Amino acid sequence: MVSKEQLRINENYAKEKDWLHWGPYLSERQWGTVREDYSASGDAWNYFTHDHARSRTYRWGEDGIAGFSDKYCNICFGIGLWNGKDAILKERLFGLTGPEGNHGEDVKELYYYLENTPSHSYMKHLYKYPQNEFPYDQLVAENKKRNQNELEYKLLDTGIFDNNDYFDIITEYAKADAEDILIKITINNRSASAASLTLLPTLWIRNFWSFKKDIVKPVIKKEVAGNKTFVSIVHPFVGNYNFYFDDASKLLFTENETNEEVIFDSPNDHQFKKDLFHDAVIKDDFSLAEKNSEGTKFSPLYQLHLEAGASYSVRLRISKQEIENPFDENFEQIVTERQTECSEFYDGIAGNDTKVEPAIQRQAFAGLLWSKQYYNYEIETWLEGDAKEPTPPAARWNGRNSDWTTLRNHDVISMPDAWEYPWYASWDLAFHCATFALIDPEFAKQQLLLFTREWYMAPNGQIPAYEWSFSDVNPPVQAWAALQVFKTDKKKNGVGDIKFLKRIFNKLALNFTWWVNRLDTNENNVFEGGFLGLDNIGVFDRSHGIPGNGHLEQVDGTSWMALYCLNMLEMSLEIAMEDDSYEDMATKYFGHFVFIAEALNKMSIEFIGTWDEEQGFFYDKLVFPNGEFMPIKVRSIAGLLSMTAVFCIKKETLERLPIFRKSVLWFEKFRNDSLKYPVITEHTDGGDLLLSLVPKDRLQILMKALLDENEFLSPHGIRSLSKVHEAPYCINIEGVNYSINYEPAESTTTLFGGNSNWRGPVWMPLNYLFIQSLKEYYSYCGDTVKLEFPTGSNNEMDLQQITNELSKRLILIFEKDAEGNRPVHALHAIKYKEADFENLILFYEYFHGDTGRGVGAAHQTGWTALIANLIHETQ
Repeated sequence: MVSKEQLRINENYAKEKDWLHWGPYLSERQWGTVREDYSASGDAWNYFTHDHARSRTYRWGEDGIAGFSDKYCNICFGIGLWNGKDAILKERLFGLTGPEGNHGEDVKELYYYLENTPSHSYMKHLYKYPQNEFPYDQLVAENKKRNQNELEYKLLDTGIFDNNDYFDIITEYAKADAEDILIKITINNRSASAASLTLLPTLWIRNFWSFKKDIVKPVIKKEVAGNKTFVSIVHPFVGNYNFYFDDASKLLFTENETNEEVIFDSPNDHQFKKDLFHDAVIKDDFSLAEKNSEGTKFSPLYQLHLEAGASYSVRLRISKQEIENPFDENFEQIVTERQTECSEFYDGIAGNDTKVEPAIQRQAFAGLLWSKQYYNYEIETWLEGDAKEPTPPAARWNGRNSDWTTLRNHDVISMPDAWEYPWYASWDLAFHCATFALIDPEFAKQQLLLFTREWYMAPNGQIPAYEWSFSDVNPPVQAWAALQVFKTDKKKNGVGDIKFLKRIFNKLALNFTWWVNRLDTNENNVFEGGFLGLDNIGVFDRSHGIPGNGHLEQVDGTSWMALYCLNMLEMSLEIAMEDDSYEDMATKYFGHFVFIAEALNKMSIEFIGTWDEEQGFFYDKLVFPNGEFMPIKVRSIAGLLSMTAVFCIKKETLERLPIFRKSVLWFEKFRNDSLKYPVITEHTDGGDLLLSLVPKDRLQILMKALLDENEFLSPHGIRSLSKVHEAPYCINIEGVNYSINYEPAESTTTLFGGNSNWRGPVWMPLNYLFIQSLKEYYSYCGDTVKLEFPTGSNNEMDLQQITNELSKRLILIFEKDAEGNRPVHALHAIKYKEADFENLILFYEYFHGDTGRGVGAAHQTGWTALIANLIHETQ
């Protein structure tokens, strides 16, 4: 039976009802972003700070806690809190900037995404708010004292939660209809003593009128109907709404406009500014905030006193309709129904391994959905400035992103982390889509297509990377993701969406051409690309300042391109099943793959290729202007990526596409007759065809390293750098010494901000990619190939069994052990065994290479949500 939630999803994409008009689209951090930076120097962190945010209007978006908005962020809702002791009203999450943190930017709060459905018909968010003064200064000062060899200083480290003197703030959203949203905020006092709290559920309008001419200013206005007080919202872009709320202590109104006096030391044109609620609460003077009965920012204020262990709920409602009794018995009934429907939907998604705790997968999906964010950034307008604002510095026309004037983003996009990375990253997004495909494949398709549209993709075919530098080069995994989405959707619905494949294939062909033309310096099918998403994995910055004015032929760049070729080949074959004109494209990508495979594997006395026969590994090659070259012998995951470029073409496919089959056979004969390097294929006579970047003998050598616990195999997945580099690898290039060593957790370098580390930790997306690739090998060879797992154990397994074991190791990161500890929470194990913490899970950016503890961004449920796929797929 089709679940109620699935029916809503179907209604949405059939355009019968816009269930996605409202959702968790409000960012968790708009300050400190590139798009809000109008400085000449590009100093985004200091141009618009956390302290500015309460008094200064944003140009390109909004932010808040447990936030909610329409899909274009016109009408916003979030919660404000004050414990009676803090120096500021908490309206947004606090954290350190990139320069402040000893490992880059870092949110210093405790919050969890508990539930969310694809239609956002039910959402649940938990924020833990201390009852004692929030340690803002302590967090800044202590992190400032720490160096890169020390741990980050987290909120739990301050001891402020030690005596359970805190509130659990649970915010729930339940949709009675697409334009009728119920909101329930429940405050639980976890302390053994009574405590007071001021709650401000805040509704506000995004400000366009301060920047653009001829804008009709929206208004939030107090209304009274009978014995009911509510506010109306009149907005020229999205129409009219009503906002209902339980009886409050006070009703506060102001304008969402900059306090010029506070920010720029200039006179204000009136007193009703963005920070008025902050001033009123902190100073206990509400005379001004209560004076007006309309504005563009509104909050009913609740002054609460809760006994020890007590709870209190506040109900609110946003609706297009005028509702006579918005909080009758149907309110709780609807909330309960949506909770039940949420559970029913996810019970139908649950994985094969029923022994895995359901909360892991549920919270992974929830975090992924909560990270959908409205993103607005129009480069040309950003460079030119707005009609009602001062002209920005001219230097910006030669600064960051100035060559991306065709980029105009105005969409809901899946973010890596809504606080630490509140901007899209194109390769992160591709992995997000693999998980979205399990719960909302149409959204996944739309996200992938979005980045190939003219207002994202550059005219030359480059896909934008991320706002700090759209021109940086991320791995080209969009084609891989498109296939993952296509296959998942086909399995779910019984039919493949060939129209989607055609659309994405045709646009990605442009991007493929960009790669070939721009990142193959010597036109020898060995590719560069720079950091390629792996930040600090090299002995030097692979994007800037290559030693000796040379260029780096990168094994991972070449591997990514080989994978890209095979993905495009597979797509063209799928399409050719219905449209045989695509057989020619299949032949084109098949041929290109062969050339790349030949270039990567080529071997001679002069070390022409990147394979080191003696050490059995692929290495990057530094090529100097005079033609001399030097291998960079780092045993990193980059050298193993060649294994991911694999594709098994089934006999049935070859029989249905005779033109392609004839081309393959001719190509094989021609290369052999011409004494070229053998095509890297295995082709059983009249059977399946295996295309693999790595020949069988080299694959087995690489697999030994991959599955060696003294190298890449950790108790919790595949490491990004071999443990052999516990003894540092050192190399001298033109008199300069470079080195790299195994660092299983936080980075000790400042490359790419210092908050990511590819020198040892376990990263979920590449682990998932390896697992999928081994499954592809297994689809060809079955149980005829067996390897030791782990290497040296004498315990042989086939590749399917190995993928299951790798998956289980990754799942263990989040599971409780016999003592009730989750490896992910190792630094705060005692706290996470308490009743109000034990079922809460954070999905970190990456994981300690030895212990599995979470490292980096604490809410990167974007690509780390792939754990939900592993749970779904593991036998």
